[in-house]
Amino acid sequence: MPASLAADTTPSRDPAVDGRFLLELPDSWSFALPSGGVLMTASLRALALHPAAEGLSPVSATTIFCLPLQAGALTLDARVLRRGSTTLQAEVTARQGGVVGLVTTATFAAERAGPELRAELPALPSPDEADAWTEPSAPHGRRVVPFFEQVEQRVAHGARWWEPEWAAGEARFARWFRYLSPQRAGAHLDPLALPPLADTMPPALRQALGPGAAGFDAPSLDLTVHFLEPTTSDWLLVDARCRAARAGYATADVEVWGEDGRLAARGTQTMFIRRPRR
Repeated sequence: MPASLAADTTPSRDPAVDGRFLLELPDSWSFALPSGGVLMTASLRALALHPAAEGLSPVSATTIFCLPLQAGALTLDARVLRRGSTTLQAEVTARQGGVVGLVTTATFAAERAGPELRAELPALPSPDEADAWTEPSAPHGRRVVPFFEQVEQRVAHGARWWEPEWAAGEARFARWFRYLSPQRAGAHLDPLALPPLADTMPPALRQALGPGAAGFDAPSLDLTVHFLEPTTSDWLLVDARCRAARAGYATADVEVWGEDGRLAARGTQTMFIRRPRR
């Protein structure tokens, strides 16, 4: 049975400490270590449970990854920076064994009247038209990646690097994702299900490097997500582009679209490029 992101990332309040939440994060959402986007989601769920966030929704968040966090027990401390009439700005610090692993700053807000401007869904194959994801789940002798056991993927743009003949191209990779355990908040997709999908940008760099380049891992140094508009879709198009790479680091950005044509989120991150750890 697939894991539920909401169940696995929702912490419980620590009755002994105001603003503190406790979480036992399973390995279900790991790459080599827990996904940075999943850790951001856990931080935002702690903030959403804070009394100051009642009636508000996420607008933007940035996570700085200080030290690697393992699956297992996490302590999440939420601190309000400012609470206005319609806006909350707050900070969540995640610790493991008393050591700070990440810090998330976020803005939650209520809807207000204002101008409307919508982008158009990229002209890429729909989920029904896109190619099924056929990469082995444990390529090149590496362990099965639990995160990808929880989602279905279909390739909309970019070379399939697991096939014998492929060539370098533009630094862009787009794929459709669908959670095997649907993540809903009423009629809409749960917005806190977006950061884990936004945190899948490294294949855009792989596209530009081509088959002759050495393999690499790309852990996140930071991740920023802007939550833009609700979508009713379960299928989400994650369209990533790598903008620059040098000196052992890379910068990429991503758009996350619902199949209904809504731009649900935009994200950006800085990645640390290193040799694969098998």
